[in-house]
Formats: sequence, C-alpha cells, structure tokens
Amino acid sequence: TCPRPANKRSWLYRILPSVKHKPFTLVPCGDLTENWDEVEPDPNQLRWLPFTVPKSTDKKVDFVAGLHTICGAGNSKSRNGIAVHMYTCNTSMADRCFNNSDGDFLIVPQQGEILVTTEFGKMMVEPNEICVIQQGMRFSVDVFGETRGYILEVYGAHFELPDLGPIGANGLANPRDFLYPVAWYEDRKVPTGYTVINKYQGKLFA
Repeated sequence: TCPRPANKRSWLYRILPSVKHKPFTLVPCGDLTENWDEVEPDPNQLRWLPFTVPKSTDKKVDFVAGLHTICGAGNSKSRNGIAVHMYTCNTSMADRCFNNSDGDFLIVPQQGEILVTTEFGKMMVEPNEICVIQQGMRFSVDVFGETRGYILEVYGAHFELPDLGPIGANGLANPRDFLYPVAWYEDRKVPTGYTVINKYQGKLFA
C-alpha cells in the first residue's frame, strides 16, 4: 500500500482483455542492456559520436530494434537506478507494440518527429519536445523517415514535476506546459497476428 496521492491508477475498457495473449518467450535484446559489468568503469571524460541513423534504403529498423543502451546505474530488479538509451530507426512499428515493465521512459526526439500511439491516445512529438511513457503502458512508434533520439529510463520512481521551493513560481515547468492525449482506440483484426514486446528485468519478451 502507499499514500493515496502516490497511488497511481488507470482504468481502461478493453475490447479484448490484456491477458489474452500467448505466453511470453525470450527474444534477442540487441544493443539493449542493463548489465553494467559488461564494461570496465572509466573515470575519464567521455563523449560519443552521433549514432548512425539507418537510411531509408537500408534494412528496416523500427523503434524497438533501434534501441541502444549508452550508460546507466542500478538495475530494474532492485527497482532503483536509471539507464540512458538512444533510438535510431527508419520505419514504423507495424502490428506490434512495446511495454516497459521496468520503469518510465522519457523520450527526447533529436531528428525527425514521432507519432506515439498509446492505449490512452496519440501524441505527435517533435524535436525540442519531450514525451513521458509511464511504466506498464503499451505503445507503438510511427516515424516519417530517418529518426534518432534519446531516452532516459528510471526504475522504481516516476517522473514528477518538482516542488518550486526557493526559486519561486516561475523557475520550473508548470502542469499547464504539458499536454495529454485525447482518448482514442481502434478495433481491427490482424490476420497475421499482433506482437506485444515486453521489457522485463532488462530482457525482452514477445
């Protein structure tokens, strides 16, 4: 249990129950990881060259396939820590969605706008904007060309607006600066099947 103000909850009327799917099986994670022991610690200043964006003529890479982990601390099993990822993609997620059971995603497009479709509605996110997808929310990402951006993932805690404190009423973002999607749903059949990709304890399942 937790205090009522901190007890976050959502309620959806679904066409099909969320449990109506086949058992999840482990799938390759690609460049996505939270095993920080894979690399030796380095106290020196580091910087990375921009990740190469797959060309429209290259092999099709969607949002999930184009996830690359850069750095992080802690892990999702202990419900404490963060991870920083990049995404590079050139095609939309067709008949599949992503569900992060480990934490919240804060998505920052750097090149190309993205259309994020969630169970609560759609959001068009452009460079110089941010998008927060909370833990457990299923979503898909449509792109309109060669696309790249950053992701900050937090385990355990949720993204919240900080208290203003001594900096006054105008020093930080206000709730009115954030937009919420308009309710939307779709009812369609997918003869070839629809894939739900679940990130759970740093691994991918589908």
